[in-house]
Amino acid sequence: MKKILALFITLTLSLFAEGYYDKGETGGITVEVISKKTLIEGNNEVFVKLSKDGKAITDAKLKAKFFMPEMPGMPYMEYIGEGTPEGDGYKTAVNLSMGGTWQYHILFMIGEKKYRYKGSANLGQDSTGGMKCASGKCGSAM
Repeated sequence: MKKILALFITLTLSLFAEGYYDKGETGGITVEVISKKTLIEGNNEVFVKLSKDGKAITDAKLKAKFFMPEMPGMPYMEYIGEGTPEGDGYKTAVNLSMGGTWQYHILFMIGEKKYRYKGSANLGQDSTGGMKCASGKCGSAM
């Protein structure tokens, strides 16, 4: 009975899990961009996993570049975080200075070959598109 209850609780919590997740491919390398928490204005922790044919790549040099293009009345904004190897991926801290849609490039080098994976994230939004707020912020200063 305890095992069934534990399984039920685990499945229920996974249905309501917050966070950001993106998965794609560049040059035959699978890239996963993961944040346990919904991305918000301010400091965020991002984890990047690289793999090829299902096998983790742990010997790459990695940077995560988050940026927002210049718009009328607003300058170009950019934050580059260095990837630190952790487990089967790379951890980086990213500081996003304001709410809105941020573009990102995951830049990495394996051996002498350079790769770039592109994506975007809306602050305050989880991977399903639902709004999630944390620390009193929902993607912008309140």
